[in-house]
Amino acid sequence: MNIQRNQWLVSRRHLLRGLGAVVALPWLQCMCPSSARAATRPAAPKRSVFLYIPNGVNTLTWQIQQAGADYQFPEPLQSLERHRARVTPISGLHHPKAIGSVHSCEHVWLTGDRCGNGEKPFRSSLSADQVIAEVQGADTRFSSLELAVTGTALGWNRDGTNLPAERNPQVIFDRLFGVEKDSKEVIRKRLERRGSILDVVSDDAKAMTRKVGAEDRTKLDEYLTSLRELELRTERAKSWIETPKPKLDPTVAAHLQRKVEMSQAGEYYRLFYDLMAFALQTDSTRVISCMIGSEGAGLSIPEIGLVWGRHELSHHNGETERLRRLTEADTFLIEQFAYFLDRLNGMQELEGSLLDQTQILWGSGMSYGHGHGNANLPLLLAGGKALGFKHGKHVDFNLPTIGQYNLTEPLEHYRICTRPVDDAAR
Repeated sequence: MNIQRNQWLVSRRHLLRGLGAVVALPWLQCMCPSSARAATRPAAPKRSVFLYIPNGVNTLTWQIQQAGADYQFPEPLQSLERHRARVTPISGLHHPKAIGSVHSCEHVWLTGDRCGNGEKPFRSSLSADQVIAEVQGADTRFSSLELAVTGTALGWNRDGTNLPAERNPQVIFDRLFGVEKDSKEVIRKRLERRGSILDVVSDDAKAMTRKVGAEDRTKLDEYLTSLRELELRTERAKSWIETPKPKLDPTVAAHLQRKVEMSQAGEYYRLFYDLMAFALQTDSTRVISCMIGSEGAGLSIPEIGLVWGRHELSHHNGETERLRRLTEADTFLIEQFAYFLDRLNGMQELEGSLLDQTQILWGSGMSYGHGHGNANLPLLLAGGKALGFKHGKHVDFNLPTIGQYNLTEPLEHYRICTRPVDDAAR
């Protein structure tokens, strides 16, 4: 073996394939040529996570009053104090909403598209997570993961179709870490058979497209889009047949497969966050989007005595009791988010923590749920220190105009949630 010629070099992917990946391999000396080792290291994976909460927040208790570094976390955000150096709260951004389906802000949160005009099925444009997945997802088993506690996925492909979201924690675990019941040869034959069937069906659909009217052609186009997505997933699955899934410590695997009912909201959220953390740490994917709850079906939180779902709470009509409980729900959701940041920050890599290598956007497409206001959106950017992010400040696009509003008055406060203070801050 000629060390000077670097014939001994081993790629990280080769090690992952050969060893079966016990959690995730660290960056090793043998992955970098001797001539460059002192000066350079292989680029660490760049990761992105997008987390959506439905129906906005109680803006009366959420709003941060100070810009810059000397801001104070309000009541709902206080559990983020320990992550102050890793979080940037953002105020004043808005989404110009079109007339029509006011409850579709979740569908366009990552696209910047219009909220829709009531058409069914609703179509959007390419979402930010999928733009990133096209670049960062080439080297992972899953180019992206689309998850949802309730509701549909946040991601949209280039054909304007909403990607399917997985909502069952056990199914998520099995996809990431589960042992295949069938042999590699059986799986390969099944995928090849599926590919052959897709080819025939696709050819038939394309031939029919030339013979039907405009309305039927639209439906066939949507059908062909679904077929193309399935073809891509099939080809990707075939390319990873020979690569073992990551092997987890039995204690970790048991923890990720714990049985949790949706009625145990906090534990249920944390299970999703645990699965996301280990999906990133094992480099199974580098892009995750998760719908924490749809705008029509957010979870109730019985452990804090909250029987209302988030939609019911957000449509409070100014009722003092519901506003108080909405603040409690906001606080609870932020506590679960802080748990996720704790998780990622505790997972160490060569260049720092997993949190340092991961950019996370948490927020909503609404600010004031009762009035469906979509200005002054509640947004939090976290992590990504190794990606160049510098945190510790409240970025407020409401300034300086917000000084003319008396934010102790609900009607004045809600006004900045329905009409942007800065129309260019979008």
